[in-house]
Amino acid sequence: MPSQWLIRRVSDSDYGQIARVHVDSWRTTYKGIVPDNYLDELSYETSEARWRRVSAQNGPDYAMFVAEDGVGQIVGFANGGKERSGDTDYDGELYSIYLRESHQRQGLGQKLFHRIVQHLVSTDFHSMLIWVLADNPACHFYESLGGVPIIEQDVEIDGKSLREIGYGWGNLQATLDGLLKNTPSN
Repeated sequence: MPSQWLIRRVSDSDYGQIARVHVDSWRTTYKGIVPDNYLDELSYETSEARWRRVSAQNGPDYAMFVAEDGVGQIVGFANGGKERSGDTDYDGELYSIYLRESHQRQGLGQKLFHRIVQHLVSTDFHSMLIWVLADNPACHFYESLGGVPIIEQDVEIDGKSLREIGYGWGNLQATLDGLLKNTPSN
């Protein structure tokens, strides 16, 4: 199955499937972490509108990539661009990676991560961070890719205070070189 994955830039016809991946992955990944009421109120329609707006509002330094399976269904996506919080040590940001639960732990997240890093390097970003809920099992994923916990902050979701960790990559070119060195040829 992994050889059937296609990683490509988002197109206008993808946002409905992206919304389904987004909502479904939140409901599986964050169950027991984020309040159930918040997860229950997530909707595909609102998510689709949000992702269309995010893509339209960002400039040329922004990119979103989708992962398709062998029958053309979107099973994951990632996006990134300019760092948004004003951090002076990190100029790029991996905004998010979402995968259907059935496609996690198969190397697809690493492929999406790789594409975002490639994009950021090609648009002259030198470093990158991502914010991750501390209780998210994906923290280990980011650490395995060289992410270093650099900062923590609290965030409130539906009245619940949650801890976020900012993972940083200080040298994106070195990260990309390491990814290329460890990527088997297809």
